[in-house]
Amino acid sequence: MEQINNRIYKIAALQMSSNIGKVSTNREKLLSILDCEMDYNTDFLILPEVWTVGWACEHFVESAETFNNSQTIKILSDIAKKYNTNILGGSLIEKTPDGKYYNSCPIINRYGELVAKYSKMHLYSYCGCTEGTYISEGKTPVMVELDGIKIGLTICYDIRFPEIFRAYRISGADLLVNMAAWGSKKPIPWETLTRARAIENQCFMVGLTQSGEITPEEWNIGHSRIFDYVGETIAEIKDQKEGLMKCEICLNDMYKYRETCTILNDIKNKYEVRVI
Repeated sequence: MEQINNRIYKIAALQMSSNIGKVSTNREKLLSILDCEMDYNTDFLILPEVWTVGWACEHFVESAETFNNSQTIKILSDIAKKYNTNILGGSLIEKTPDGKYYNSCPIINRYGELVAKYSKMHLYSYCGCTEGTYISEGKTPVMVELDGIKIGLTICYDIRFPEIFRAYRISGADLLVNMAAWGSKKPIPWETLTRARAIENQCFMVGLTQSGEITPEEWNIGHSRIFDYVGETIAEIKDQKEGLMKCEICLNDMYKYRETCTILNDIKNKYEVRVI
C-alpha cells in the first residue's frame, strides 16, 4: 500500500528557444522569463535539455562546464534560493575530471545545494545527429526524492526506452520527467511516448522540450505537456511559445488509483517467447 501524502505540489516547467552556442545569452533569457512568470515557493522548476547551448552537437564541447566550478550551477543555485524551489536543471554539457563529456541534469534543492545529477544514458546519433561522437553515455538511472516525492529522471532520446521508466516505477517513482530538445519532424513519437510512459507506469509525467530554430531546416517541436497518471493532459504550452507551464498535483489521488487499478501486479517475472 502506498503511503499517504496529501500535500499539493506546485510544478513549473520552462519551454524556451535557446540561441545556438550562446551560453551567456541563454542564461540571461532564463532569468528574464523567470522574472516575469515564476511564482515564489513553487516546489519544482524544470528546465529543458541543453538549454544553455541549444541542440547543436558541434557546440557541446566548447560549452562544457565542470559541475564543481560551473557558472550555470551557481546561477541555478541562486534561483533555487531566491524562489524557494527545487530545480531539475534540464541538462548541461558536463566535463568530468577524467576529461569525458556528458549530457547531464543537475538537481538542486531549495537551499541551492547540488544534491544529484543524471547523465543521459541513450545518445541520439541517427538521421544526421552526432551526439555520441561528442559525449559519453551515462551509466545508471537516477531517482531523486525531494520534499517527499520520488522523481525518475530521463533526457530526450531516453523516452524511447520504456525499460528505464518501468525501473523507476518499480523503485517507487511518483513523477517521471523527460527533458528534451525534440525535433519538429517527429511529432507523433513525442506526444505518444510521453503520454504512454504516464499511462503504463501510473505516474505523473512531464514531457518538456525546447522550442525554436535549430537550423533553417529544423526546429524544436515545442508543445510541452504534463500528464497525470491516466494520461490526461493537466498542463501544456503549445507550439513555439516560450514561458512556464504550471500545474498542481496531489500524490494521494494517484495512490488511490493504483490501489484500484493494480495492473503492475500482473507483470510476469519472465516473458519467454516461443518461436513457432
